[in-house]
Amino acid sequence: MPDFSRRDFLKLSAGTIGALAFSGVSKLGTPQVRAAPNFWWQEETTTKFNYCEMCYWSCGVKAEVTNGRVAKLYGNEEDPTSQGHLCPRGQAGVQQLYNPDRLKKPLISVGDRGEGKYREATWEEALDYTAEQLKGISEEYGGPESIAWLNHTSSGAWFSHIAAAWGSPNSGGPAHSLCLGAREIASKLTFGRPVGEHMPIDWENSEFIVLIGNHIGENTHNTLMNDFMGALSNGAKLAVVDPRYSTAAGKADWWLPIKPGTDTALLLAWINLLISTNNYDQDYIDKYALGFEELKEAVTDYTPEWASKITDLDAGLIRRVGRGLARYRPHSVVPPNRHTSWYGNDTQRLRALFILNALLGNYGREGGFYFAAAPWLGDYKYPPMKLESAGGGCGAGGGGLGSDTLPEGVRPRADEKGKKFLYGSLAEPEVIEAMVTEKPYPIKGLIADGTNLFHSVPDKERTKKALRNLDFYLAVDILPQEHVMWADVILPETTYLERYSDLKTIHGKDTPYISFREPAVKPMYESKPGWWIAKELGERLGLGKYFPFENIEEYLDERLGTLGLDLEYMKENGLVKQPQLSKPYLTDYVSKGQKPPFNTPSGKIELYSERLEEHDLGPVPQYEPVNDSPDGYFRLLYGRSPVHSFSRTQSNRWLSEIEDENAVWINANTANRLGLSEGQYVVLENQDGIRSNRIKVKSTQRIREDCVYMVHGFGHNTPEMPIQDKKGASDIALESEYKLDPISGVAGMRVNFVKFIT
Repeated sequence: MPDFSRRDFLKLSAGTIGALAFSGVSKLGTPQVRAAPNFWWQEETTTKFNYCEMCYWSCGVKAEVTNGRVAKLYGNEEDPTSQGHLCPRGQAGVQQLYNPDRLKKPLISVGDRGEGKYREATWEEALDYTAEQLKGISEEYGGPESIAWLNHTSSGAWFSHIAAAWGSPNSGGPAHSLCLGAREIASKLTFGRPVGEHMPIDWENSEFIVLIGNHIGENTHNTLMNDFMGALSNGAKLAVVDPRYSTAAGKADWWLPIKPGTDTALLLAWINLLISTNNYDQDYIDKYALGFEELKEAVTDYTPEWASKITDLDAGLIRRVGRGLARYRPHSVVPPNRHTSWYGNDTQRLRALFILNALLGNYGREGGFYFAAAPWLGDYKYPPMKLESAGGGCGAGGGGLGSDTLPEGVRPRADEKGKKFLYGSLAEPEVIEAMVTEKPYPIKGLIADGTNLFHSVPDKERTKKALRNLDFYLAVDILPQEHVMWADVILPETTYLERYSDLKTIHGKDTPYISFREPAVKPMYESKPGWWIAKELGERLGLGKYFPFENIEEYLDERLGTLGLDLEYMKENGLVKQPQLSKPYLTDYVSKGQKPPFNTPSGKIELYSERLEEHDLGPVPQYEPVNDSPDGYFRLLYGRSPVHSFSRTQSNRWLSEIEDENAVWINANTANRLGLSEGQYVVLENQDGIRSNRIKVKSTQRIREDCVYMVHGFGHNTPEMPIQDKKGASDIALESEYKLDPISGVAGMRVNFVKFIT
């Protein structure tokens, strides 16, 4: 089969466009007369159920299919998450399906890693070669732990399944280590319960809300925005803590433009204020919490006046918002955000946030946090695996919260001091580090599914070095992203509209439910679903008994059978609700004489953590200062776009038409001082001398003078996808420094600074 390079990708795309452009011209050059076409809704249509994968919110979708093509996506009216609506990204799922830049065939590298030269291969050849390479690495380097599995899609669980069956603890993704890990671990340490994908805030009964770095409205999650705006419409007061005047701040009664890195000081000051003025919920704390006296003593010196000097906020404003929290309790709430890996002390910051909520007496109460119920669904019956579990949120071999041991024979992960992180899932930066240093043991093989290594993991140049040091790298994806074009083998995966996926269980307050995905259309080109790729690869690795089903339909039927249902039922209905499982409030337990579901060792809310004390990690949160910006530099902050999903959608033609590049926010006074003008293109240089692509200046009064801000996900180097190539700048490329949290292992990335080069 012929070899081809990146230039050939571009030629192929250009040829396709040309063919489409001239399809209406006859051989003689005379335009053909066509009949007026019918609109798609005038044709016979079929409805297929799905759940969206343009972001993690998993809104229920109905795909309208006509003539073998998806014509339109709608929100499923019966789905509690979409409630009949889709955001711009959800609507653009059609364009992801029909993106002409998609990977079309299996490819095997014929050049140096990163050169981007490939030849086409059959699926059989590509899978045989992959299995041969992985088995060779396992044999040469002492076992399957020498291979890492990183993923960030619904298909990724199938590859984590291989890791667990084979015995590799190195399975995970960015969701924990680069996003929500500190939040989940802090919540478990305090309440014995995770937060979960959909934030369990009782918005409809909330009367006073404080958001800290929480960008509702810029992450466009349907129900979250609807519920939040519903609370404000009902009269709830809102305070927003953010160095930037965000979209949410535009709705606020109070904006607290905090100095970056000092959020823990503010939280501790509010804890101090509630305790010192006796405005906490004493009855609630007496009944449901432990460690109050230790907490009281620990925060004695953290007054609003102390915090004012650190946070650069007025002490009167700190007190005013703190009194508001006290006045409206338990209907006041401080919700956690999702991306919490900021400064390397993040688990303790989130511990302080959850302790503040506990003092307000709002956990399990109306207007605060409800107890999120999960729908029940039986597991598929697999043979016992070498590791109990693997993958995002499960930890290394099940070594998440409550377990810091690994099965016998599996070597533990370690930080630079040889000490394994106490809690938490696999951290992607740890894996990259092991690829570079071969410590605590070599990782020489990598399988990446749907996770953009060059736009999620900090220190992009180190990631490139890690990939060069591998013996083998497999990328499974739908697009030829930059990191994909470094792989030894590339396997084209179907989009979510072309495949079945596992059933999706979604927590809820009143209606926990199970969502269903079926293919709306047949797979395009030679793409294959992730479950099929994993099954075929697993069988070649000698793990066939861990994939005992013939196809995904058989697998789904067995799981649905635990509910007395089958695949045909889901095809007709799209979801299953289980509201009878929901018990959202403490009163639901107390009235029946049941123990509240605080799943800590003590069975209560733990304001003081003995588990952390045992490991010298601070039983009560304390303030830890972060480094200030060097002279001439600004702290680099980053966030979400309402029309893009991280770095996954910049090649989507519908979405890029709305936002095709990012800009760097800088305070207007600072811009004037530096001679920068609105819309001017500049280059950013970080503290290590790394420079960005060019990026536009956004001069605004909506940000503090000591920091800058940019939307995450731009600055790709992808000539195979010209619509996104070199548009804007990458924040990850400038994040050459990070700090690992000693409790959860998440990588704090807001420890980088930039200056302007004109």
